[in-house]
Amino acid sequence: MDHAAASKEEQQQHQQPPHTLMSLISTDPVLDSQAQKLDHWKEAEMEPGDTTTCSPVVADEPSRCCRSPSTTDDLAATAPAPAAAADPVSSSSPSTMKPDSQETAGLAENTANPTSTLVASAVMPSACFEVDKFSIGYTPVDIRGRPLLDLSKTGGWRAAFFIFGNETAERMAFYGILVNLIFYLYYEMHINFPSTSTLVTNVIGTASLTPLLGAFLADAYLGRYYTIGIFSMIYLVGLILLTLTSVLAGTRPSNSGCGIITLYLGFCAPASTRQMAFLYVSLYTIALGSGGIRPCVSSFGADQFDIEDPKEKLHLARFFNGFYFMITLGILLSLTLVVYVSDYVSWGWGFGTLAIAMGVANIIFFMGTPFYRHRLPSGSPLTRLAQVLVASTRKRKVQVPSDESLLHEVHDKESAIVGSRKLHHVNDLRFLDKAAVETEEDKISGTPVTAWRLCTVTQVEEMKALLRVIPIWATSIVLNTVFVQILNFGAQQAMNMDRRLWGFNVPAASVPVVSAMFILLFIPLYDFLLVPFIGQYTRNPRGISYLQRTGVGLFASILAAVAAALVERKRRQVSWETRTAGDPLLTVPFSAWWLIIPFFLTGFAEVFASIGQLEFFYDQAPDGMRSMGTAFFAATSGLGAYLGSFLITVTSKITGKHGKSPWVNNVISIGHIDYYFWLLAVLSSINFIAFLYFVHIYRYKRLGHHENHNTHKIP
Repeated sequence: MDHAAASKEEQQQHQQPPHTLMSLISTDPVLDSQAQKLDHWKEAEMEPGDTTTCSPVVADEPSRCCRSPSTTDDLAATAPAPAAAADPVSSSSPSTMKPDSQETAGLAENTANPTSTLVASAVMPSACFEVDKFSIGYTPVDIRGRPLLDLSKTGGWRAAFFIFGNETAERMAFYGILVNLIFYLYYEMHINFPSTSTLVTNVIGTASLTPLLGAFLADAYLGRYYTIGIFSMIYLVGLILLTLTSVLAGTRPSNSGCGIITLYLGFCAPASTRQMAFLYVSLYTIALGSGGIRPCVSSFGADQFDIEDPKEKLHLARFFNGFYFMITLGILLSLTLVVYVSDYVSWGWGFGTLAIAMGVANIIFFMGTPFYRHRLPSGSPLTRLAQVLVASTRKRKVQVPSDESLLHEVHDKESAIVGSRKLHHVNDLRFLDKAAVETEEDKISGTPVTAWRLCTVTQVEEMKALLRVIPIWATSIVLNTVFVQILNFGAQQAMNMDRRLWGFNVPAASVPVVSAMFILLFIPLYDFLLVPFIGQYTRNPRGISYLQRTGVGLFASILAAVAAALVERKRRQVSWETRTAGDPLLTVPFSAWWLIIPFFLTGFAEVFASIGQLEFFYDQAPDGMRSMGTAFFAATSGLGAYLGSFLITVTSKITGKHGKSPWVNNVISIGHIDYYFWLLAVLSSINFIAFLYFVHIYRYKRLGHHENHNTHKIP
């Protein structure tokens, strides 16, 4: 924008009620010293009797804030002296605010300086101002949607630790259910193993797809804080219901006359329709609650670090490592403490422990409210994506100009999307650029052109960013299938293996704890030793890029599937040689700790692939779709579980023909799970090759005002 246009715009701003304080502070150095005073908006720093009220943060609607008299005189006293030549237009500003008579005299002296008038008017008694959300951009705001001018008292690790507690409890609860549910359904609900595996897989899949709903609500309307709070309570309700199924006698079938043999033969009383309905309600309530937490917690935690501050940005990579560390800690507690309580105390106390942990985590999360930084919800991302598709289809015959500066973009605001920064144009997926071409029909239209006809470059680039990550996202599905199947079948393998360790018989459900323990040990090692060492050669503060880290994990997952197949082949061979294959009550004289090898490789793959993906999806998601980006990460585990369920169903039908035993059998030694693991290894190898190709053609997004990543193709 040239100088003349800027002057004209400044005059227009003087004629309007004040809109944004951030722009004033950033453009007038005289007001730099007053930034601390404006930070008095925070309730914690207000004088007695001083109040500030703001309307709720709602996307696409202005947030109105009203200030009491306490800081008016203070701010007026520090306001700059009247300019020698006052802009005559600026005198209209006070009248637009309609101040009380007692305030008018004190404010009149400042009307000569338009900037100070705007600031003083913003905090004057019984006066209200509108925060222009389109000018705030990606600036952190408080819980009421007011810009945070002093970030030293909010965010950072101080806020992240409150968020860590919520995620640790959620993962502890989820994996505590995941590991125990197979045995609970078998021993208490009298459901056979193939059916329990399918039910658990479906619950996992649903819990990994509901994050798309939670992410949509967070990005569009509620914001991440309120979404986490609401769905955490839903999660707690589900845990309480599940606990009741294990405590109340009428919620599960009778165990009278039901022993190990009768249970194996299927002669125990089955669960009634009502009992199964109550169980389903509890499980899918938990799945729904998880959907609002998983996509928002990591994004909300990352929001506590200012990516435009070089010092805080360095902490962001460490945050994701720490975040995954806390996830794994929750898993470790579920595989040890929860499993022990369930096996040696009761199912009621086992599930009840999870409910108590979730309740405490909710309290801790809400205790951190004064320290959180928030981002403004940006409105429905699905609507914006649909607008790009409709506008580009309408203009399918329009020629895209070679000069990208001719494409439509707003220049008088931070962005046309609330809570977002501008994105630079990237020269790919050119068909979508048609949505940002301003035609003659658009120019001569007598009514304002809507986004259904003309979109900004940033809106189009949002769509492109989403489409670019989909191929890489798809390769994560097979990866998560390997994770889920190795852990699920590992617990089943351990049931008939020698689980003695230092004289203690370890529960079968706790054997996969080896994977979690390795992750807990390796993450600090990777963060504090490997990253600095590798960074010396790559000159990357993260050591290696997101996608390189993911690639290492994908390759490790192939090795994990191969190791699982080899261990199972040996276990099955020993069971037949010792004639323990057909009797589920006999222990195969083969140590369960051989499973450490595939569990070790699975943990190694998770440290690289899962954390790399989490960072990648958060970083590459547009500002207004951060929760959706992490929801994609969560959805891969769900789709991986569904793919695993599909593979089990298909292989069982094919291999179980003509009276043969299917690969996945209720009696594991009669089946051939080793063949199933080889199938996963082959699929993982094909998946890894596809990943390398998609990485080769991928291009990072480009921010409009700040340097981001190398925008060229990734080597």
